[in-house]
Amino acid sequence: MGHSKDYKPAETGNLKVAFFLNTGFTIIEIIGGLWTGSIAVISDAVHDLGDSLSLGLSWYFQNLSHRKRDRNFTFGYQRFTLLGAIVNSVVLILGAIFILQRAIPALTSEHEVDAQGMMWLAILGVVVNGAAALRLKKGKTLNEKAVALHLIEDVLGWVAVLIVSIVLQFKYIAWLDPALSLLIVVYILFNVFKNLRESFKIILQGTPKDINIGDIENILKNLPGIVDYHDFHVWSMDGEYNVLSVHIATKPGATYDEMSEIKMKLREKLLDLPIHHTTVEVEYEGEPDIHPSIHKAEH
Repeated sequence: MGHSKDYKPAETGNLKVAFFLNTGFTIIEIIGGLWTGSIAVISDAVHDLGDSLSLGLSWYFQNLSHRKRDRNFTFGYQRFTLLGAIVNSVVLILGAIFILQRAIPALTSEHEVDAQGMMWLAILGVVVNGAAALRLKKGKTLNEKAVALHLIEDVLGWVAVLIVSIVLQFKYIAWLDPALSLLIVVYILFNVFKNLRESFKIILQGTPKDINIGDIENILKNLPGIVDYHDFHVWSMDGEYNVLSVHIATKPGATYDEMSEIKMKLREKLLDLPIHHTTVEVEYEGEPDIHPSIHKAEH
C-alpha cells in the first residue's frame, strides 16, 4: 500500500525559450563568422548548432516526461528526462573534443580577423546566451542542468571572444584565443562528468543525495509496534521524485487495526522527508517472506 505526495514533472517553458534563442542566434553566428573571417566565431556557430539540436531533444524528452503512467511504464515517463541529460552531456563532450581539435593547432598559427566585428558579435552572444542560461538556471531537473551547461559554455566562450577581440584591436596575440578556449573546455568537462555521475547514480537506483538513510532507519527503529524491518529501499525516478519501499514486522497476534495504525504513524513520520511515494508491507515477526529480497537491509 502506498501514497504519493503532490508532484508534477518540470515544465518545458524554459527549454522552449532556450531552444528558440539558441537556434536564432546560431543563424546570426554563421553569418557573422563569415563576415568577420573569425575561425573562433565559425567554430562556435557549429558548436551552437549542436546545442540547438540538444535543446530540441531535451524539449522533446521533457514533454514526454509529462505522460501519465501506462502498462508499458507503470511509474510514468519521468525518467526520460535522464535520457535527455545523458544525450546532452555526450553531445557536450563531443563539442569539447571539436574545440580542442581547433584550439590546440591554433596555438601556433596566425590569421587575420575583423576584431571590431568580433567584439559586437561577442556582446550579442553574451546577452542572448546569458538570457537563456538564466532562464534554465531556475530549472530543477538533470535534463535542464545539462542543457544549462551548454549555455554556460557559450556565455564563457563569448566572454573569451569579447576579451580577445578587444585585445586584438590594440595588439595581436595569436595564442590568446585558443588558450582561453582550452580553459573553458576544462571547466565544462569537469561539470559534465559531475552531471553524468549523478545521472548514472539515479539510473543505478542509488540513494538520493537529499535523503539521509539514517533518519529513516531511526524512525523505523523507534516507532512503537515495529520490531523489525527488511527489504528497505530508497531511490529516485529522475532526481526529484523519490520512492521508498519497506517491509515492517510487528509482534505475532497484532490485529488489523493495530497494523493499520502503525502504518499510518510511519507515513506521518515520513511526511517531513523528501519522499513522494511510499510503499509499506506489514507482516508478523518471524513470518516467512513470500518474495525474499536478494539483499537484506543491514540495521
